[in-house]
Amino acid sequence: MYKATAAEVSKLRNTTGAGMMDSKKALEEAEGDFEKAIEILRKKGQKVAAKRADRDSVEGAVIAMVNGDHTKGVIVSLNCETDFVAKNEDFVALAKRLAEMGLESADKDALLNTQIDGITVGEKLSEQTGVIGEKIEIGNFQKIEAPFVNAYIHAGNKIGAVAALSSNVNGAEEVAKEVAMQVAAMNPIALNEDQVDSAVIEKELEIAKDQLRQEGKPENMVENIAKGKLNKFFKENTLVHQAFIKDGKTSVSDYVKSVNPDLEVVGFIRYSL
Repeated sequence: MYKATAAEVSKLRNTTGAGMMDSKKALEEAEGDFEKAIEILRKKGQKVAAKRADRDSVEGAVIAMVNGDHTKGVIVSLNCETDFVAKNEDFVALAKRLAEMGLESADKDALLNTQIDGITVGEKLSEQTGVIGEKIEIGNFQKIEAPFVNAYIHAGNKIGAVAALSSNVNGAEEVAKEVAMQVAAMNPIALNEDQVDSAVIEKELEIAKDQLRQEGKPENMVENIAKGKLNKFFKENTLVHQAFIKDGKTSVSDYVKSVNPDLEVVGFIRYSL
């Protein structure tokens, strides 16, 4: 029976990331054939992935990233089952690699079919499921393009945000970073009132009217007061109207225009585990 040497086991571990015993068993099963041993480990990963397909991958690393000229931003979350794995340096490094690849991918499916280390990203995740023993998957993929974007990742890789501006003016990098931090902290539901879903608006108006009627307000006043409550809702929940977290006396829109009167926030993306 073939016996794998320590050097061969080490080489296979470094190539695949598999554990020492798994690497040794794969080499011995393959009778020293290195490529066949890699294939055995990958098949093992697929089997583990199938067994864990119904598990919840609620932990992970959220990576927000922009390209070199700050015109594209992406948020990719690499999900796993436990916080222990989520904090592993190799796991976070893989999440960052996937986010970088995501900048050039059209969507999540395109990313999963992109080549990484000689295999597809989808196959890589199955392989890592076998190596780690936990369900590993891309949980979120969002992308945004604009004249200028910047990203922010909250400590611990739990929340990522990207803010988009109307132009690349002097000071845009700092402004976009501040707005991305605002998005991460305050979780706005939309950029402005025009982008709030009509169903959400109808629901808020209905709730406001019900409250006012319960308070005994005259029916002829209910409509106008409800609209006032709706405006307050917009102020608290839409990005450009929210109070700027670093100066509660000014809105996000006013903060942006204080840097350049022609500058506007044109979009954002956010994801939280």
